[in-house]
Parts: sequence; structure tokens; C-alpha cells
Amino acid sequence: MFKNIYLPVDNSDYSNACIDLALEFAKDGETTVTASHVYAAKMHDVRFRQMESGLPEEYQDEQELEKQRNIHDQLITKGMEVITDSYLEVPKSRCEEAKVPFVGKSLEGRNWIELVRDIKESPYDLVILGALGLGAIKDSQIGTVSERVIRRIQTDTLVVKNLPELHGDKPSSGKIVVAVDGSGHSFGGLKTGIDMARHLNRPLEIISTFDPYFHYAMFNSLTGVLTKEAGKVFKFEQQEKLHEDIIDKGLAKIYQAHLEISKKIVEEEGMECTIRLLDGKVFEKVLQYAREENPYMLILGRIGVHSAPDMDIGGNTENLLRLVPCNVFLSSKVFKPPIDMQAEESIEWTAEAKERLLKIPGFVRPMATSAILRYSLERGHSMITSSVITEAVQNILPAGAMQAMRQIGENMKQEGVDPEGPEVLGKLKDQMMEAHAGKAPDEVTLKCTSCGSILKGDVVRCGVCDATAERFLPIDKEEFKPDEVEEKEVTTFTTFDDVEVKWTQEALDYLEEFPDGHVRRRARARIEKNARIQKISAISLAFASKILNEKAIKENVNGKGKENGNGNGGQKTIQEIMEYGASLNPDDFIWTKEALERLERVPKGFMRDNTRNRVMGYVGMNNIKEITLEVCETGIAESVKLMEDAIKNGASLEDFLPKKEVEA
Repeated sequence: MFKNIYLPVDNSDYSNACIDLALEFAKDGETTVTASHVYAAKMHDVRFRQMESGLPEEYQDEQELEKQRNIHDQLITKGMEVITDSYLEVPKSRCEEAKVPFVGKSLEGRNWIELVRDIKESPYDLVILGALGLGAIKDSQIGTVSERVIRRIQTDTLVVKNLPELHGDKPSSGKIVVAVDGSGHSFGGLKTGIDMARHLNRPLEIISTFDPYFHYAMFNSLTGVLTKEAGKVFKFEQQEKLHEDIIDKGLAKIYQAHLEISKKIVEEEGMECTIRLLDGKVFEKVLQYAREENPYMLILGRIGVHSAPDMDIGGNTENLLRLVPCNVFLSSKVFKPPIDMQAEESIEWTAEAKERLLKIPGFVRPMATSAILRYSLERGHSMITSSVITEAVQNILPAGAMQAMRQIGENMKQEGVDPEGPEVLGKLKDQMMEAHAGKAPDEVTLKCTSCGSILKGDVVRCGVCDATAERFLPIDKEEFKPDEVEEKEVTTFTTFDDVEVKWTQEALDYLEEFPDGHVRRRARARIEKNARIQKISAISLAFASKILNEKAIKENVNGKGKENGNGNGGQKTIQEIMEYGASLNPDDFIWTKEALERLERVPKGFMRDNTRNRVMGYVGMNNIKEITLEVCETGIAESVKLMEDAIKNGASLEDFLPKKEVEA
């Protein structure tokens, strides 16, 4: 996996943890571990000369000063050499025990400068750094030496942050998690993640994040800046409709495509993985995910899809490096999936197609280009024309949006306007609304359990991940309905596009817990937009906390949710959990050997099937993909508790039988 691993050591807790990881990676016997320690004897020499004027009078004689200088040089230099040798002895002895080839280096100079120089001059393929060193204090996030080195090298770097024995953190889930955004660096990290998962025998999960809430928060903030006349020109209502119907779902489909491509790459390597699409601000959602899942390692591209090539480290990567509780792998390796490479090599663009591509906003053009190339290659096109772009875009965007856009194009042609002309964007906004005028909005009834998309109307296939109807779960609006106390204090607000949104006072109080300013505005935007999409009549505390904290679902299943009017705290009934579990495919989860053995202990037939459905219902509602023995036992215990509660409330045995058995 790695042929030459580099370890800067300083005898700190993090440094010692780096040695453990290096030996874990090197257990195949083909890896050389090189450790180094940098000491600064010359810096101490300068400091001594600066203090000479403060020496006692008897040491002020020139001969005596020269004598003291020589003694100091010998003591400091020799002492630091001894310390360095002692530091290097630790990894050396560990490598000898493990029969791993070892090289030790004593470097003199400024620590981070010498480390960067050595890394650039040597053929290391992995650098393992402790996030903190001997100078760490309680509030430290990442040490200055580590940060300076990371910014100046282009070698794959593993930053060790997870020390459970020191911090008392919850046990790691053991997963290797790769975050992909379509960039070459993130796909390079995926290739490394595959090798690591195979070498260490750990589960692999791939996540991708897109942000559908940014424009909503931005439009809300603009209402306090623009004049009434300027607001009319900006046309908030049309803007929001344009984003909701086209841009948001188009982005969701593009990032879901990144996940599907990643899954194909993993399967081609003979491995298995799970995928997960997250919606929200990238840094925020990945941080939340890492805190809840506590993976063994999070693999990030050193720079992202929107970064300039000469960027030292991307903004999301830098923020996550500081705050996630797990080990972080920064991938400098660049890999383009074969389908993209083939497309770039074998497909040409007509002049008209190139001109049309330039009309796509710059910030989404790289993603749109990749999507069009993949679409063309999959269908055997060797030349991308304007009509091919139309087909590709139609494949990306939701069906309703394409129908509206086709109608707009026809209307524009009848008016003598070129659909490809410079005024197309303004016409698009205006006539998009005309195409929707007089139509009752589709009622939101379903949620796709594969990608989390909210689906409107009578649909049979998800427009984002292409999942079919068996993956859809009805949305239970009653679960988040305000209780009698909350309903007494409801305030109605008018949004930037003249839509009325109702908030209960408890939900508003919950919102006040977020820092004032942009953070609170963004939190409010996430809640309001989800409420509008799901057609929630009034935003309750339960709904607000569910949107901003994924753990709310787990709390409801475990019976810890806030009580509401029906007296069950909004939690799922045992019947709902069983029915949901029965709708899931066991092959969609990763079952450990111990979990399967636990299931085998249940008598075969109805009882085992029933238990399996209860476990899958529990893990499905908690967004858990890997079913370990602990997860299996928890799912069984929680469902047994709910069954006992249901029986106390008058449920009979028939309530726990599959529907087909009851009907029979």
C-alpha cells in the first residue's frame, strides 16, 4: 500500500500514536519507515549570545566569555543529539520488533523548515503527522509545525487526531470514510481509501455533500438591503422557483452521480462500500457526520473541485482538519475516473456546443461539463452537439423542470426570440412562472430512503438517484405537528418571495440558541426551506430540531422525543418500524459475521424474519448502514421495549404479525 512512510517524532502522545499507525500500514513487510527529529542547537547558541550582557561580572572577561561559549556549544549540541537519538530509539525498537525496515534521521535547524525540505527531497509516499506536539494545551486544535508543513508539501499526509485513551472519546465506528466532490484529488483519496479498507479489513463509506440552502439564506438577507423597486426587478419569487425546480435538484443529481461513480470504482476493485448523500453546507454537514459517526479515518482531497491548482489547502478541508475528532487523511494524489478520462480523450465539441457551454455559470461549469461528458460517452457519442447537451441536461434535471423549459422555448420562438440569445435568462425566469401559473403545487408525500430527496406527487422513480418506488417512505407530517401548548403561540412570517411561514414560539426559542447573524439566518433558511418543500403547516420544535440535528430521529425511535398531542412523543410505533424494515433489502446493509450469528440464534421462519425486519427498521430510521453485533442487539432491545409498551396499551399478537399472515 505504502512503500516509504515518513514519521516526524517528538515523544508526544500524538507522535507515539503515529508510530502505531505506521506499523499497522507496514505490516505487509514491504514498507520502510523513516523517522526524524529536528533539533535547533544554533538557535540556542544565538539565545546564549543575547544573554551574555546579563552574566555576572566575573564572566564578562573576553577569555572567560569564549570559554563559556565553547562549553555551552558542546553541552547544547551534545545534549540535543542525545535527546534526538532517544526520540528515534522508540520507533526504531518498535520497527525491529515488527520486522519493519527502519531509517532514522537527525536534522538540525528550524523544525518545520527542515521537515518540509526533507519531505520534498525524499521519495516518501505517506507522511504521518501528529495534530499536536509537546506544546499542546487544552484548546489547541492543530499545532503550528503540523500546519506549516501541511501547507508546503504535496505528499499524501495522515494527520493523527484520535487518541481515545487521552480524550475519553466514544469508540470509533471503525469505518474509513471518503468525501468526494468530483475533483481529481477527492477521487485520488477514494483510490487510497479502497487500498486502506482492503489492507486493514475495515468497512468503506463514501459521502458527498451539496448545499441547496445557500441561495435561500442569501435571498432572505437581500430583502433587508434592496429597495421595494429593486426587489421587483430582482423578482424573488421567480428566483426561488428557478432554484427549487432546477438548480437544487440538478446539483443533487450531479453529486449523487459522484457517489454512483465512486461505488462503481470500488466494485471494480472487488470491494464493497456504502454511499451517503448529505445536504447542507459542506463543512458543517461533514463535521456533523464525523462527530456522530466517529469514523476511524476521514479522507479528504487536499483541494476541492472549486480550488485553483496552486492552492495549498482547500477551505473545507482546512476547517475539517481542525475540528473533526477522527484521523484525517489529506490526499494529494489525483485520479480521474476512467469514464471522464475516456470522454476527454475520445469526444470532441462542436463550436455551437462550446459556445453554449460558456453560457453555464462558471461555478457549476466543471460539474456540468463532467456530467455532459459522462452522458455522451455512455451513449456512444463521439461529437457533442447542442442537441446532445440538451439531452444530457434533460437527464440531469427533474422532469417537471424540463417540461417547463421546453414550453418556455416554444413560447420564445413564437415571439421571435432566439432561445440561445443573450436575453434567454430573463425570459427563462419570467416564462418559467407562466408555465407554472394556475397549477396547484404537488403535495409532498414521499421521501427517498436512498438519497434523502423529497418527492412530489405520484412518482415512481427518484429524479436524483434513480431509485424506484420500493425505496420511498411516506412522510409522517403528524410526527412533527405542534402540540396543544405549542399551537397557542404561533407567529406568521412573510418570506422574501411573499410566502407565509408559521413558527411556534418554542421553535423560535430554539433558533435563538444559534449565534446571531449569518449562522442564525442560515439555520432558519434550512428549516424554512424544508418546511416549504414538505408542506409543513407550522414549524414546531420537533421539526426544527430534526432538520438541524440528525440525532433527533434516533431520539424519537428510542422514546426520548418531546411529547406531543398523541402522547407517544412522536416516536415510531413497533408496527411502523416492522413495516419499514420489511420494505428494505437486507443486501443494502453491511452485516458483520457476529450480527448474522446473533440473528441465526432466533428460530427460523416467522420469528427470524420478524426480528430481522425489526432490526432493519431500527437501523434504517437511524441512517445506519453497518449492522454490528452491538447495533443488532440494540435494535432488538429497542423493538422489544416498544412491543411491551404497545401491549400495555392494548395491542394484541395480530398487531405484530406480517400483514399477509393476518389476512390469511
